[in-house]
Amino acid sequence: MIKNIKILLHQGKQYIPDITKAEVPGIFRGRPVISGAVVDVQPLIELCPTGAISADPVCIDLGKCTFCGECAFASPHKIKFTRDYKMAVNSREGLLIKEGEESPIMLDAGIIRKEIAEYFSGSLKLRQVSAGGDNSCELELNACGNVNFDMGRFGIEFVASPRHADGIVITGPISENMAGPLQICYDAVPDPKIIILAGTDAISGGIFAGSPALNRHFLDNYKIDLYVPGNPIHPLTFINGVLELIKKRK
Repeated sequence: MIKNIKILLHQGKQYIPDITKAEVPGIFRGRPVISGAVVDVQPLIELCPTGAISADPVCIDLGKCTFCGECAFASPHKIKFTRDYKMAVNSREGLLIKEGEESPIMLDAGIIRKEIAEYFSGSLKLRQVSAGGDNSCELELNACGNVNFDMGRFGIEFVASPRHADGIVITGPISENMAGPLQICYDAVPDPKIIILAGTDAISGGIFAGSPALNRHFLDNYKIDLYVPGNPIHPLTFINGVLELIKKRK
């Protein structure tokens, strides 16, 4: 018993008391900032492997960005990645980071469906669907429930069956072979239900965009309630985004 107490005292608190104010290591690449410095943007556009950078004005699409950091390495005076992990949004346009914008990324409360806060603010059960993912985002989603992040304390948990879920979390670019199972899983979730896209691959297809091996027609048929950028996503990005989506508002 004494030995166990010593270990607990030595390790301290393993969980993060306040996930809204937690700090991440300096190697983490979060919300990018694009300065007004005058540079030739064309080399940066050509450098990006997913076409996430565009010009007039200079813009980075977080839905396509792999967060490789090559653009920041090539032009540190123009682009830098902050440690801000609060990047989840509820509109595709909200993922566009434009030149000169340094304000935090926020959800658009005006387009959040009323039933989300009514039914899910105290408890949210999710079914995760790996639609051709590489297991990176899947690992991070699994980490959301570990002793550090402890997502379950907010009533947010992953469940084994879509019939026990309130919505689905999609990872991966949605391969042709997973398009059918994804639809079946979604149909099995009772109404009202939400859809969350987790990771660059799920949001845009990532480096696989345009591949004939993909079938992303599912996304054309339904409203997406939350986009969580990252390659892979960070647990703090996911948890903070979900909490912001389901919280009660006046």
